[in-house]
Amino acid sequence: LDLEEQEQLDQFKAFWQKYRNLITGVVTVALFAYAAYSGYQWWRNSQALEASKLYETMVTAITKGDKEQTLRAADDLQKDYARTPYAPMSSLVAARIASDAGDNAKALDYLRWAAKNASNDGYLGLAKMRLVSQLIELGTEKDFSEADQILKEKPITGFNALWLERRGDWYLAQKKMDQAKASYQDAWKTVDQVKEFPEEARRLLKVKLDARSEERRVGKECLRLCR
Repeated sequence: LDLEEQEQLDQFKAFWQKYRNLITGVVTVALFAYAAYSGYQWWRNSQALEASKLYETMVTAITKGDKEQTLRAADDLQKDYARTPYAPMSSLVAARIASDAGDNAKALDYLRWAAKNASNDGYLGLAKMRLVSQLIELGTEKDFSEADQILKEKPITGFNALWLERRGDWYLAQKKMDQAKASYQDAWKTVDQVKEFPEEARRLLKVKLDARSEERRVGKECLRLCR
């Protein structure tokens, strides 16, 4: 080596002597992080695959009309594959089946689980709105209180109109007509800004709003005639 190369080599040796522990530590952490990430990705893909198989079993049970196997599959998805989207999806289906069978308590359990554990905003919003609807339908003071707490939460993105509509339903069930109408009006203004809002849901909201307006008109007419 000539003098310049020898000087560069000495500088590198000094640099390595000073920073080798730090460099080795950073590289080791990076390798462990990559290994952990790769392992997590493998585990997540494996979980999703197993969950999809179990969900297919559930769909087959639904086709056969086997309620017990359907609900058991939903329970297993909650227990073993809670972090996959199949768990909240199956819980929503199971809630509908339990409700149709008259088992409201079981239906509420599925909806509450999905409303608490769903990581996908779509399933989360749908679970909360269906839970509120079912609580309002049951109509006890405790049910109204639980529904009220959910409606006080910040609306899930994309569910603003439904949030306001359910608040209107909540008022209506308690005969608070003016507040119900105001909520329906707010929901209608929001719906008008959401082009992808389902047409069927839009029509239903319009019916609710028109009904409240007609009730108010008839009420005023009755008061006028009774004077």
